[in-house]
Amino acid sequence: MERLTGKNFNGPVWALGPALVMMTVLLSGCEAQSDEAMAMPPPPEVDVAKVVEEPVTLWESFTGRVEAPETVDLRPRVSGYIHEVAFEEGELVQAGDLLFQIDPRPYQARAQAARADLALARSQLELARSEAGRAKTLLESRAISQEEYDQRNAALMSARARVEAAQAALDTAELDLEYTRVTAPVSGRAGRALVTRGNLANADQTLLTTVVSVDPVHVYFEADEHTAFSSQQLLANDQPRRVRIALGDNGRQYRGLLDFVDNRLNPGTGTLQYRAVLGNPDGRIKPGQFARVEMPVAELDQALLVNRKAVLTDQDRRYVYVVDENNRVAPRQVTTGRQVDDLLVIRKGLNSGDRVIINGVQKVFGAGMEVDPHLVAMSEPGASQGPAVAVARESVQ
Repeated sequence: MERLTGKNFNGPVWALGPALVMMTVLLSGCEAQSDEAMAMPPPPEVDVAKVVEEPVTLWESFTGRVEAPETVDLRPRVSGYIHEVAFEEGELVQAGDLLFQIDPRPYQARAQAARADLALARSQLELARSEAGRAKTLLESRAISQEEYDQRNAALMSARARVEAAQAALDTAELDLEYTRVTAPVSGRAGRALVTRGNLANADQTLLTTVVSVDPVHVYFEADEHTAFSSQQLLANDQPRRVRIALGDNGRQYRGLLDFVDNRLNPGTGTLQYRAVLGNPDGRIKPGQFARVEMPVAELDQALLVNRKAVLTDQDRRYVYVVDENNRVAPRQVTTGRQVDDLLVIRKGLNSGDRVIINGVQKVFGAGMEVDPHLVAMSEPGASQGPAVAVARESVQ
């Protein structure tokens, strides 16, 4: 093959320019197409789940307060000076435990005097009984008159009355002596000692301390008329009327039982009062605490549920990303209802079996985008099993 040189190339050298330019353009275009093909990313991976359809129990949330079933303002029944404060303030006490000791010596003396009076009255009764017996014998032999006989019988009855009066006085004195021991009338938590040793406590007046029962406790809350009417059918059956109670900000929930529904609506507020019983064996729950009570109000045979992470917001509307059979994404506006653990009730906008994106929504940039879906469970691992329980987060004041 001959080399192309100036000696054997008869044409002008400048004729090679356009050919070289065209070859350069063609080669550049091929490289650009190759780079573009290499730069196209694969469809993003997302987690999708099928819309769940199952029965749902609808719950409402209410604001309540914890109250003690028994609250006692402890006052002495007898007057006297406080001899001893026998309890630790704020500690749990049992019914019958000694809390205060009033100086018992004056009452011991009164009880002793009452016993002496009773003994004297009994001796007089024996004498009157003996004289009445002899009078009966003498009357039968006509040794005394009827008038004297009647006098001795009257003396006997008076002696019996004096014995009864003396016995009553002794009972009163012993009862007063017993009252010098001020004990806890109920089991619960004692408050602060309002009277200390050496101070005078007046009967039925001086407040010594307070005792509140702690196990169980009551939680009172009120529901509006509409909710009270809708829950009436659920609460009328024979099943245990269970409620869920959250206390404080720690999120811990307790299980309680509804044991009382008021017999009329409050005309001033238009609400009906409820009461739940809550076990408190360790005494941690305090009367007066704020409580959030969740009570069942209705049941749905079937409801559509999606993971709450799938629901996005755009101002005042909510929507989800639905993946079709071609793995193309389409936004769909939905109307949501109450929350069911980590799921939301969908009232409108979805059908059972629709695939919605629950993880990876940030990778979607618009409608029609292709994705690489991976099917997962709609509910989070560890979520409660069984029929769903929907809870309204709005409280009724």
